[in-house]
Amino acid sequence: MPDIKKMPIAWTIAGSDSGGGAGIQADLATFRDFGVHGCSVITALTAQNSFAVGYIEPTSRKALAAQINALDCDLPARAIKLGMLASASIVESVAKYLAEYRGFVVCDPVLTSSSGASLLDGDGRKILREKLLPRVDLLTPNRDEVEALLERPLSGLGDVEQAAIDLLALGVRAVLITGGHFETENNRRLDYFSDGTDSFWLAGTNIETIHSHGTGCTLSTAIAAGIARGYALPDALVLAKMYVTQGLRNALQIGGGPGAVLHLGWPEQFDDFPILSRQLPRQSPRQSPQESPQEPTQELAVSTALVFPSCDGELGLYPVVDSVEWIERLLPLGVKTIQLRVKDKTAEQLDAAIAQAVAISRQHAARLFINDHWQLAIKHGAYGVHLGQEDLDTADLAAIAAAGLRLGISNHSYYELARAHGIQPSYLALGPIFPTQTKVMKFRDQGIEQLSRWAKLLKPGYTLTAIGGITQERARVVLAAGVGSCAMVSAITQANSYHAVVQDLLALHQTG
Repeated sequence: MPDIKKMPIAWTIAGSDSGGGAGIQADLATFRDFGVHGCSVITALTAQNSFAVGYIEPTSRKALAAQINALDCDLPARAIKLGMLASASIVESVAKYLAEYRGFVVCDPVLTSSSGASLLDGDGRKILREKLLPRVDLLTPNRDEVEALLERPLSGLGDVEQAAIDLLALGVRAVLITGGHFETENNRRLDYFSDGTDSFWLAGTNIETIHSHGTGCTLSTAIAAGIARGYALPDALVLAKMYVTQGLRNALQIGGGPGAVLHLGWPEQFDDFPILSRQLPRQSPRQSPQESPQEPTQELAVSTALVFPSCDGELGLYPVVDSVEWIERLLPLGVKTIQLRVKDKTAEQLDAAIAQAVAISRQHAARLFINDHWQLAIKHGAYGVHLGQEDLDTADLAAIAAAGLRLGISNHSYYELARAHGIQPSYLALGPIFPTQTKVMKFRDQGIEQLSRWAKLLKPGYTLTAIGGITQERARVVLAAGVGSCAMVSAITQANSYHAVVQDLLALHQTG
């Protein structure tokens, strides 16, 4: 049996749902699916099912305090999810406790049930605005809850960004306005996140199902679970969006009368992976251009009309080198994919180096990617361009696509992958898998377990390569994770005999 005190611990402070589809029951099921030990502080007993809430009995202030004290001294939470708070006295008590709490707080402002029953009176809503919201790290309201908190109607998705600004003015540190009660765009449900500095839309497949009881509870709890597991907030948002989409998609297959969203373990299906866009996506959907053994079934309402060609199969061994000389050494050995990452050269030297690299790669029928310098890659007709996430804000992606170049993008997190997914590049680079000394990384090494998860999730739609600290000895376990390609730097360029290392790695990639 695992020691629960060694597991990530999260609390849910919410009402009990006698039907098991929402509230405490849904929260604990969600925590379990994310490998988090869930503790509960019950704010109310309810008599409810998938249709309606028939009775509510708020917890006494004394009983609420006893639950919190029992947990606080023994099972401290990395993250707390707030759901139904039921009464003004409960809201005030929770706000008082949170004043000293130093973990992460996610608040699902449950004001009415999905059937229309009021779950918090006017005094409770006033205290929630004035005392509780300033202690909340993330607020996750739906349309009805936004309108109740701001005391004004929203006409549609066009009002969402301003609504987020106004909610932040109430004191919350970040807000995720969920899109279930808004119109769809190209059969996509859109959620909007903002913390006042970073803002983006998350678009997921619209699933019309009557099995949607508990979606708000489940989403906010999944975010809290991701935070408890150590994920950054943007990554936790992507995971939570996937988790709810997975539950709705599978619930749709059940049929029958109304029911709850399903809880089916860690999300890992490509069809459930959202896209991330800085602007409200309104373009027509298109299918992924990637060629893969399993064609993706999801339609993507992407924020661009760009189409990048496929990479003509797996990338295989993928050396990343810093000079034309290394290209001249490696391509005659049978390397068919290579990246030129050149720094600290004058504009004239850089132009000449890229022109020479393109000429050599053509002689050997090799796929040459140019790191960062997309203008020169277009000018000299390189096979493709590789960009980091920071380059996506400045590079002319339309020009790269119009020139027919392939595009590869570096990714270090679920957030970055969702952003790249909105662009649909030719390949995704995943890393760093192991610690690396070739460049300073702000991301921790991902490890094989995370690489395996990403490979399983993304392989149906993308060509993949792994990068970061991959040595000759580690290459086998990296390929076994399912990516099909190792991008390697020092393992080749600093080897005693790069000839022997390259031959061994080429053979390894051929055998899988």
